[in-house]
Amino acid sequence: MSELVLLKNIDNPDASRIETYEKSGGYQGLRTVLRDYDPDQVIETVKSSNLRGRGGAGFPTGLKWSFVPKDNPLPRYLCCNADEGEPGTFKDRILMERDPHQLIEGMVIAAYAIGCKTAYLYIRGEYDVSIEHCQQAIDEAHALGYLGQNILNSGHSLDIHIHKGAGAYICGEETALLESIEGKRGQPKLKPPFPAVAGLYECPTVVNNVETLACLPHLFRRGEDWFSSIGPKDAPGPKLFGLSGHVRKPGLYELPMGMPLGEMLEEYGGGALNGAFKAAIPGGVSAPMFPSDLFDVKMDFGSLAAAGSMLGSAAVIGLDETASIPVVARRITEFFNHESCGKCTPCREGLTWAAKILRRIEAGQGQVGDVEQLEMLCGGIFGKSFCALGDGAAWALGATIKHFRHEFDALIAPQTMVS
Repeated sequence: MSELVLLKNIDNPDASRIETYEKSGGYQGLRTVLRDYDPDQVIETVKSSNLRGRGGAGFPTGLKWSFVPKDNPLPRYLCCNADEGEPGTFKDRILMERDPHQLIEGMVIAAYAIGCKTAYLYIRGEYDVSIEHCQQAIDEAHALGYLGQNILNSGHSLDIHIHKGAGAYICGEETALLESIEGKRGQPKLKPPFPAVAGLYECPTVVNNVETLACLPHLFRRGEDWFSSIGPKDAPGPKLFGLSGHVRKPGLYELPMGMPLGEMLEEYGGGALNGAFKAAIPGGVSAPMFPSDLFDVKMDFGSLAAAGSMLGSAAVIGLDETASIPVVARRITEFFNHESCGKCTPCREGLTWAAKILRRIEAGQGQVGDVEQLEMLCGGIFGKSFCALGDGAAWALGATIKHFRHEFDALIAPQTMVS
């Protein structure tokens, strides 16, 4: 991408200040919305722009907003999911630390569209700088009339409150996040009803990701045609990719969706640290990995889904020839096992046993049938757990076995292998 959009202020040391943001066109999108659009028109514009959620699932943003019932007399809430607990993911942290007013402006636009007067910004508690800069941005926006009562004399009012998470990965799931805000244990709730109908305090609620909301000011300031000109037609707009792992140039990159995985790793990641790449995880550790012979897959929602993985949080983790895939599988599985809320049996028990077997294999004490047992456990978890945590863990583990079965077999002592 020749022009940076979400990261255009990233190198300015004063980027988090409202004066810097306004000089670069900040809050002009909000002014345009409040002057020229009614709430339904905002929703229809976001729908027709085909802005898809940047938090993982890629659900159409405007369609999600349209599910909020118009005849419900209860208050409506907007919740920004800034928990960002997926290993390898750091895009939202950078946006909040370096240019938080993008997010604040996006939240005001979204709240106007759904008729919301109170919004919550749920930030993981370890993100001290993000919390500080977002609170500073909220205070500055209040002082200049972009938040509070009668915003810019439009009749629309909004207050944003920061809620600090307690480091629980499960609270990245939207219903667990809402439970946490209510002061309850962070566990997912049964759906339906979905949050749009009965969410926070059983009221209509929209939950969006930081990057999703940060796209809105640019969409309304520069127009739908401009927005749709970036990236593929089924998933347009600016997109952030976090490159990490065994790459020479790790960092956050703003690129159009649809670029081949291998090209991204070589051209922007700088290639492998040691030798060549063995594999790569395309969207955070819950996204199934690809071996290097599948690196021609395009980095967009549809292409990755068709290839058996997902874009997820767009956290691309390169693994070079020094990586042991069984060790990677063990670390990923242990993470998900530790972060499981324990609500459902398949996830709670299945991941515990999978982690035990992987540790045994890694220690050279693997037994005949261990790999088959892991495959059986994946089958017992995927599609049968209460929320997507178990699904992601099983999907990711299954991919390591599918593509690198020989590395698991090689760790099992020769005397235990079937001759």
